[in-house]
Amino acid sequence: MFIDILTLFPEMFTGPLHASMLGRAGEKGLLDINIINIRDFSRNKHHTVDDTPFGGGAGMVMAAEPLFEAMDWLRARRGGADRVVLLSPAGYPFSQAVAGELAKEKHLVFICGHYEGVDDRVAASLVTDEISIGDYVLTGGELPAMVVVDAVARLIPGVLGEEASVLEESFAGGLLEYPQYTRPREYRGQAVPDVLFSGHHARIDQWRRRQSLWRTLALRPELLANVALSREDIGILRAMQTEIGHLLERHTKLAPEQDGVL
Repeated sequence: MFIDILTLFPEMFTGPLHASMLGRAGEKGLLDINIINIRDFSRNKHHTVDDTPFGGGAGMVMAAEPLFEAMDWLRARRGGADRVVLLSPAGYPFSQAVAGELAKEKHLVFICGHYEGVDDRVAASLVTDEISIGDYVLTGGELPAMVVVDAVARLIPGVLGEEASVLEESFAGGLLEYPQYTRPREYRGQAVPDVLFSGHHARIDQWRRRQSLWRTLALRPELLANVALSREDIGILRAMQTEIGHLLERHTKLAPEQDGVL
C-alpha cells in the first residue's frame, strides 16, 4: 500500500512511522509511506500556506492553492489516489469498520488540517472522505493521521504476521476483547482463571466469549446494537442482566435510606 501524508509538520511523523510494526511493514515492502511538506507547494517567497478568512473572524485558514498544487504533483507522480482523506472534526467517526475499508485500497492520501480549518474548496474538489477520530479539539490533523494509518496498516496482510490476532482483537467482531494473561500464574494475590489451564479449547472459547460480552455490556453497551449475536450470546446477556438486577436489589436492601443526600 502507498500512503502519502500532506502536512505542515513532517518532523512529527519521523518516530511513529518508522518504529514497531509500521517500520517493519516498510522494511518488508508492504507499506510505502511518503511525507509531503505542504509548504513546498506555496508560490510566495515566504512559503506561507494560510491567510485570514473572508468575512472576518478569528484565526487563519489553510489556503487551497498549496494543497491543489500538491495533489497535482502527486497525480503526475503516482496517478490518482483511491481515497483522499481530510482529517477533520466535521468528518464521520473513525472506527474499525472504516479501517477495514481503507485497508483494501492500494493508495491513500491523508491531508492534515491546521489553524482554524482548510479552505472548503479542498474538501469540495479533492477529498473523498472526511474523518474524525473523536469529539475533541487537537492542534492539527497530524496525530489523527497517525492513528488512522496505524489502524489501517495493521490490517494489511502480512503486517502483523499473526492473522488470527487481528480477528480476535477488540472491535474486530464488534465486541471488546476478553482478558489476557501471561506468566506468572499468580502475582500479588491475583490468580489467572483456572479455565485457561484446562486444555479444553471449547471451554476456553466459551469463557472468552462470555468475558467479551460481559466487558462490552459493562463498558460499551452501545456496541451490542451492531453485533451479530447468537442465541447462546443472547442467553448469556440475559443471565448477566438478571445477575446485575439481583445484585442491585440486594444492595438496595442493605443500603441505608439516603434520599436527598449527596
